[in-house]
Amino acid sequence: RDRFEFGGRDVASWFPRHMAKGLRQMRFALRRADCLVERSHIPLSGRNPELQEALGIRPHVLVLNKMDLADPRRQPVSAGAGPGWGQRGEWVLPAWAQSDSPVPVPLQVVPMVARLVADGPRYHRVESTEHNILVIGVPNVGKSSLINSLRRLHLKKGKATAVGGEPGITKAVLSRIQVCEKPLMYLVDTPGVLPPRLGDVETGMKLALCGAIHDHLVGEDVMADYLLYTLNKQQQFGYVQRYRLGQPCDHIEPLLKHVALTQGRTQKVKVLTGTGNVNMTMLNYPAAAYEFLRDFRAGRLGRVTLD
Repeated sequence: RDRFEFGGRDVASWFPRHMAKGLRQMRFALRRADCLVERSHIPLSGRNPELQEALGIRPHVLVLNKMDLADPRRQPVSAGAGPGWGQRGEWVLPAWAQSDSPVPVPLQVVPMVARLVADGPRYHRVESTEHNILVIGVPNVGKSSLINSLRRLHLKKGKATAVGGEPGITKAVLSRIQVCEKPLMYLVDTPGVLPPRLGDVETGMKLALCGAIHDHLVGEDVMADYLLYTLNKQQQFGYVQRYRLGQPCDHIEPLLKHVALTQGRTQKVKVLTGTGNVNMTMLNYPAAAYEFLRDFRAGRLGRVTLD
């Protein structure tokens, strides 16, 4: 396929009401922040343009997640193999999905933030020696996990904020959470916030594939179809090997049928007939679509970058 038909979908319904409140709270919290730590799964679509004005006047660290699962051929200059300055003036830290990361992000955040704050102007709180850091990003990118990791590393403390594999676990800007003693550093966890007006449906679809939007709001079937379209467009045929297909396929139905058959994704359905009810076993296409999405998110279909 040369293009993907989105069928006139309206992305407004993908923006939960609590995010509007969270966005207002974040803008207020930005006034007290000395530095921003932003997490993102994808380098362009995964960042909230509503916060760009504030990002430009404060030190800013961008943590790009799952770089070991990203396509090295499709990375911008700011997403190279190691830390460095990004295209928007932020300091970029690559994060690995696997535990064998060269240098885990939690080890780099505190010294990096301390250096950026020391080198930058603190016009709003010149005499204060503590560091107030705002952690931002779209939903489900690991903001709360980063805070908890920093507390375990530097303070030997347990969880301070709830985490989860679904978007929307953090729904309000919380109080400051201490993560380090020397230097004295506080982080503020924030709700994952999408821009109220996504630029287009395709941007929303990329965010959904990365888990920033609940699957059921978009539809697992259309997400799987868009993922297949994207993989084929980028000549990423890891799914052919993963599911032992004879060749790439251009339509989602035969792929889901094959996945459902080979993975045993079936469901019992009651059928009403003229002689009574009959229980039939049918292929479970939604379960097959979810399996396809889960394999992509786990990196089992190869190294892919959606932008």
